Amino acid sequence: MSGWWSRYKFSIKKQEGILMFITMVWGGTFLAVHHAMSVSGPFFFVGLRFATAAALLLLLTGRHLRGLTRQELVAGALIGVAIGAGYGLQTWGLQTISSSKSAFITAMYVPLVPLLQWLFLGRPPGLMAWLGVALAFSGLLLIAGPDGDSLAFSPGEIATLLSTLAIAGEIILISACAGKVDVRRVTVVQLAVASLFAFGLMVPNGESVPPFSGYLLASALGLGAASALIQVTMNWAQRSVSPTRATVIYAGEPVWAGIVGRLAGERLPAIALLGGVLIVAGVLVSELKLKKKAKPPASPLESEAG
Repeated sequence: MSGWWSRYKFSIKKQEGILMFITMVWGGTFLAVHHAMSVSGPFFFVGLRFATAAALLLLLTGRHLRGLTRQELVAGALIGVAIGAGYGLQTWGLQTISSSKSAFITAMYVPLVPLLQWLFLGRPPGLMAWLGVALAFSGLLLIAGPDGDSLAFSPGEIATLLSTLAIAGEIILISACAGKVDVRRVTVVQLAVASLFAFGLMVPNGESVPPFSGYLLASALGLGAASALIQVTMNWAQRSVSPTRATVIYAGEPVWAGIVGRLAGERLPAIALLGGVLIVAGVLVSELKLKKKAKPPASPLESEAG
């Protein structure tokens, strides 16, 4: 293929295809969490969700915990804190903003990944990464405000935006540990730590344990199973999928969340939808890599002259 499109290279392997499916599941969880906020506080729900996920995974892979190493314990704890902070803040925000808006704002973590890699790993982002950040930030300004018609950030939007830092950190930590630890053991640890961390945040948030509810129990079981599936798959797939490649795939999350939200009756204003489009465009652009043109082989005369 000739032209500018030929300067980019796209290919899909098995692990990436599975991550795409996981992204669809992930996008569908936003609406479920949004509705669960009517029967539970945010941090109790996140704690219960990940406690359920940890228990389910422990039942399936508990025998493998005997070989848990210090490195796996530390890695799981760090990732767990990032998960607990990310999902906790995101869920807190879902008390006051729609699931569609939450998903689009959450997608901001994608262009943040190369920026955090620059800050902590000394890898400066390229031109496309900077362009992606500019597009995503422009989209964020358009989607801001409870009605999408102002540039003021509500508390729910600020909390969701802060959650993107933790989620970006989770992606980087998972990639840094990939191939060095046992996926099953680390996933159990990170889910358990995420649960404990979220339960701990109930105190500063002034939350109490909500009364028993069948809907709350069903939501916790369903989302707990989804969380276990998502975390195991992310840990497994990112052993062979780079963090930047993975974040391109995760860019589909707000799209699926928006589709599910719209089917459920959510309607974002036109300017907010435009902002969502810009955020997704920024996510995709930030991960494009320009291929350098290969130098033509030297002619025999040039070789002899050299």
